[in-house]
Amino acid sequence: MANIPTPHINAKAGDIAETVLMPGDPLRAKFIAETYLENAVCFNQVRNMLGYTGFYKGKKVSVMGSGMGIPSIGIYSFELFNFYEVQNIIRIGSAGALADNVKVRDIVIAMGASTNSNYANQFRTPGTLAPVADFGLLRKAVEAAESKKLSVVVGNILSSDTFYDDNTQANDLWKRMGVLAIEMESAALYLNAARAGKKALGIFTISDHIYTHEALSAEERQTSFTDMMEVALECATR
Repeated sequence: MANIPTPHINAKAGDIAETVLMPGDPLRAKFIAETYLENAVCFNQVRNMLGYTGFYKGKKVSVMGSGMGIPSIGIYSFELFNFYEVQNIIRIGSAGALADNVKVRDIVIAMGASTNSNYANQFRTPGTLAPVADFGLLRKAVEAAESKKLSVVVGNILSSDTFYDDNTQANDLWKRMGVLAIEMESAALYLNAARAGKKALGIFTISDHIYTHEALSAEERQTSFTDMMEVALECATR
């Protein structure tokens, strides 16, 4: 294929599975590959954005970091969807809770991804486009979580361009509209999937709560999100 390798992914045709799990942290991708995948092979080390392909329950699955923020996942998901024939990307990551009924370590599945980003403007829709997940993937993820007897919350999340927001009222305004939690990537992933005619989903472990101030450490974020990882892997292989 003429478009590969890309400036950001040094993989050959066939190196990447049709379904890719995408944590933000490349070290989390390494952890998943080493913990869950059989015969895992590293297909990318460009900019240390590690990517691996292996087998989970006999099915070929890839996992690759996306980096932080909409511009970063926008690049990687675009190349995976459009140049490497990836059909499904399941984002797995941490999120900060807004809703009162969402607790630290809960799993949140993003049915929709509101955003304060201008990423959607490039698609020139004559109105506000709502980035949404693929329902088939969402249903599989909910079924996988329920089969593990996990408490899971499904709804709208916010993909924010700002981690440190100068608008001190922003969180309250999103919360009152029913937004469950904040992360920084899913809206771009959902938009790229829609434009490419592919499928995407975001699954999150709540790492901190914006209002109660409870939080997990960086090490806990890297190694203790196993329920979320296993739900995503089951979703990828159902």
